[in-house]
Amino acid sequence: MKGFETHLLRLQPPSPSPSSLSNGFLPQRQGVNNLKVPTFRPRSPSSPPMLKLFSSSTASRAHHHLSPAIRPGASSVDSPFFKALSHLTGLNRRSTSLGGRRVFFCSDNASDAAAAAAAEAEAKAAESDSDGADAKSSSAIVPTNPRPEDCLTVLALPVAHRPLFPGFYMPIYVKDPKVLAALQESRRRQAPYAGAFLLKDDPSADSSSSTDVEKNINELKGKDLLKRLHEVGTLAQISSIQGDQVILVGHRRLRITEMVSEEPLTVKVDHLKDKPFDMDDDVIKATSFEVISTLRDVLKTSSLWRDHVQTYTQHIGEFTYPRLADFGAAICGANRHQAQEVLEELDVHKRLRLTLELMKKEREISKIQETIAKAIEEKISGEQRRYLLNEQLKAIKKELGVETDDKSALSEKFKERIDPSKEKIPAHVLQVIEEELTKLQLLEASSSEFNVTRNYLDWLTILPWGNYSDENFDVVRAQQILDDDHYGLSDVKERILEFIAVGRLRGTSQGKIICLSGPPGVGKTSIGRSIARALNRKFFRFSVGGLADVAEIKGHRRTYVGAMPGKMVQCLKSVGTANPLVLIDEIDKLGRGHAGDPASALLELLDPEQNANFLDHYLDVTIDLSKVLFVCTANVIDMIPNPLLDRMEVISIAGYITDEKVHIARDYLEKTARGDCGIKPEQVEVSDAALLSLIENYCREAGVRNLQKQIEKIYRKIALKLVREGVVPEEPAVAVDAEEAEIVTKLDVESTENHVVEESPAPAAKEPKEEAQNEKKAVEKVMIDESNLADYVGKPVFHAEKIYEPTPVGVVMGLAWTSMGGSTLYIETTVVEEGEGKGCLNVTGQLGDVMKESAQIAHTVARKIMLEKEPENQFFANSKLHLHVPAGATPKDGPSAGCTMITSLLSLAMKKPVQKDLAMTGEVTLTGRILPIGGVKEKTIAARRSQVKTIIFPEANRRDFDELAENVKEGLDVHFVDDYKKIFDLAFVSDNKQQD
Repeated sequence: MKGFETHLLRLQPPSPSPSSLSNGFLPQRQGVNNLKVPTFRPRSPSSPPMLKLFSSSTASRAHHHLSPAIRPGASSVDSPFFKALSHLTGLNRRSTSLGGRRVFFCSDNASDAAAAAAAEAEAKAAESDSDGADAKSSSAIVPTNPRPEDCLTVLALPVAHRPLFPGFYMPIYVKDPKVLAALQESRRRQAPYAGAFLLKDDPSADSSSSTDVEKNINELKGKDLLKRLHEVGTLAQISSIQGDQVILVGHRRLRITEMVSEEPLTVKVDHLKDKPFDMDDDVIKATSFEVISTLRDVLKTSSLWRDHVQTYTQHIGEFTYPRLADFGAAICGANRHQAQEVLEELDVHKRLRLTLELMKKEREISKIQETIAKAIEEKISGEQRRYLLNEQLKAIKKELGVETDDKSALSEKFKERIDPSKEKIPAHVLQVIEEELTKLQLLEASSSEFNVTRNYLDWLTILPWGNYSDENFDVVRAQQILDDDHYGLSDVKERILEFIAVGRLRGTSQGKIICLSGPPGVGKTSIGRSIARALNRKFFRFSVGGLADVAEIKGHRRTYVGAMPGKMVQCLKSVGTANPLVLIDEIDKLGRGHAGDPASALLELLDPEQNANFLDHYLDVTIDLSKVLFVCTANVIDMIPNPLLDRMEVISIAGYITDEKVHIARDYLEKTARGDCGIKPEQVEVSDAALLSLIENYCREAGVRNLQKQIEKIYRKIALKLVREGVVPEEPAVAVDAEEAEIVTKLDVESTENHVVEESPAPAAKEPKEEAQNEKKAVEKVMIDESNLADYVGKPVFHAEKIYEPTPVGVVMGLAWTSMGGSTLYIETTVVEEGEGKGCLNVTGQLGDVMKESAQIAHTVARKIMLEKEPENQFFANSKLHLHVPAGATPKDGPSAGCTMITSLLSLAMKKPVQKDLAMTGEVTLTGRILPIGGVKEKTIAARRSQVKTIIFPEANRRDFDELAENVKEGLDVHFVDDYKKIFDLAFVSDNKQQD
């Protein structure tokens, strides 16, 4: 109901108020602001009264009452409609003071002599009271000559949005200067009337905006305009003209009959009267009362409608049936077509029904609006209440000095963080912090930007700018720490000690990125932790296995919701120093997804030449990471991209031999498992044979993680056995202090270690509790031996890798490298079919492409050697051979099996077995040259595990073998060759009896 106001026509003479007609008197939703309604000097008393009495205030006039007998014979006070609406609006016509109000006339019905006389008397009184004041202080609207019913030819004014109803104001804008001049001329000729006709829809126009509609109105002229106008309109008195704004007051209905002139458009009209109707008709009464009842329902929810009814009854008079229909249709929210339908309807009963339909819709809309408003109010009232209470609480605390403003408190907190190390913070970072602190003070605490700035400042100020921990470069201490944490790995420890020694000479240990590579379970992560402890650096570990988002390393942009810095900034915040040791785990398992390539993002982080100015996307300021020591771990370095691998120094951890595993199990794993299971050392004993069997038959991999699991499994079963036998210390019934508890514990340990049950001279005097304790002490120690090991860990997982004793003809043991360490494998060759010209080779065993090529090369080299050694032997030319590598379910690939395949083929061709306890490895070319291989330590450990005494390695791997620990090389006969002809002399026996 936009545009309706309650202050209507309350003009204060002698100078009328500019806002007196703001939005008009009951306007047609076109509300006009700041309209000046000019006043007009009243006509002479001889002028016939044309308008029905309205009332409006005059400030200088004394309060006096208009007589109810203004309209003789018309009982306006006793009208049932007025009584009903007076009850709704709180009006009492009998007691309403109309004194001091201006008179207004409306000519819906026939003129009345008494009304005219009263109007003329009121006009004279106004003029005499003003004592010759300016004419603008007189009544706003006065009777005119000619009368409205005498106007048979009028200017046709188009109305764009809603039709003008009788008794209502409407402001319109006239852009055509000719039309505007004609309207002003009509006022000068004391015939200020025009016709207001609603504009029809333009079927060719797509836009329905107000600007486009007004533009179309201004472009229409003559017949085109006449075609677009509805035939039925309203005779309107021109109340005022201010520039191009014209205020119209509706009088009565008109119908266009014909056009008189085109520019400006002038038409002949017929004045329409309502069809006769019976005032006492029950149907009409019922319809009108239903309209009033609907008005009552709407008035309960809308104060705006209540003001309309009050104003209408004060200025128009009683509600007759036609006026009631016009009033309801004019103020309801009906569209232009429905309102025009009411205007065109001359049957009062039908008009009332149309109005009733529109008001029923208005009531339903009001109900829906109330429901929506209630739901929204319930939703936000709780939040508003909480917000207001919080604001009041803040204000109260601020007044009492209990708490300062949030922004001030935050700024103080951030300044306190940076003050101790302000000299160490880089200048560019300090500048950004100062700018963000200034920005924080200008932002509202409830804005989203405030939270972003606060979080950004929190990260900037909490980082350890220039805060370094004191490093310890004591090589002896580092040696002790490495020996305490790890057994064996002498080559790895030596390299780490070299790194620490260089750091001591230089005064810093940055500049190198260490990559520890090796099978799972060999202690790569724990070695990194030991290095941090030896150097007295903070330790931080994060795994990049499967990482596919670059933002995890470089951070998110602050514009994103939930943005965070990368892992390195989080690391610095967590450890609190700028020189921690960062362990990047599983670097060979980096992922690559739609969010970028993390391996490429790590280049800046791990490059010693770049990480001094590392840029995190969230912080957007450079950070010095050159003091950070990076240690990476990987299982297979082949999976690391070459640009990233180039920035790292690889330290290979091959794994542990059996002797090392036994020591690790005794010195580390058993102690940890016992403590975790709550078992005392004197309650369990694991024999060396059982431990050796556990390592050889259950935990043959290079690492010790599986060995740790098996030992924990043994001790868990032992714990269950002890509990079932009742070896559980009883909890004391009465709480004792710490000293007593310590004494009791020491006595219990001592008695358990002695395993002595003292004989009492008086056994009958023993209490039951003491007997139970003696029974507990007398429980035998649990023994784990090779014979009962399967009861605790199940049947063996591995069997002896040495499956042949002695080695048959055509079978040779080779050495292979896997990600789990080294292993031995046999290569077997047999004859499928012999015949002239049938020489060929078939290979099986799930071999890769490289290994298949090695088999073809081996077949060619073997034929060449056989041709040199035994020219008459046509075995390869006339034999169909089948070469197989056992364990066909295991994929195998690699070139290092070449010499083993040649030896197998030659053994079959010469029908000679190879030497006992012999294993070999090496890649062979077509000319018989032996190329170097990798994994020397792993393959050596695998040979020792299979009781191999003689190993053949390529000559190029001699140095790799010499660098191995002495306990790994001990007892082995190793030969280094560079040509296969030397292998031929070492591999085959001259007499089969040597195999016995």
